[in-house]
Formats: sequence, structure tokens, C-alpha cells
Amino acid sequence: MPFVNIRLVAGRSQQLKDEISRRVVDAISEVLQLPRDDIWVVFENVPAEEWYVGSTTVAELRKKTQK
Repeated sequence: MPFVNIRLVAGRSQQLKDEISRRVVDAISEVLQLPRDDIWVVFENVPAEEWYVGSTTVAELRKKTQK
């Protein structure tokens, strides 16, 4: 049973996560010839203040791009 763990910066809509999950499950099901119900997808929402790119948080990067 495939298990897919997807980490995203928190704040993404449920609709977006539903669409991502559907596409990931479709791809794995097609390639591995598995029933869709055998594929698990888990989303982990990480606060922007706890996600770093280099030594800068995503929150700080977002502030810079909003100026």
C-alpha cells in the first residue's frame, strides 16, 4: 500500500488539497495498477514561520515579495 506524505506551507485550501490528492492517487494507481483505495495521502501543514529556505523563513520571504 503506497503512502504519500505531502508537506505544504499552511494555509492551502481544502479544495486545493483535494485536487492534489486526486491527481497523486490517479497517477500512482495508473502506474502501479492498484485500486485507488489502496493509496494513502497525508498532508502536513507547516506554518510559514517554521519553514525555511536557506536561513530565511517562508514568512519573511513572503513579506519581501509583498513590498
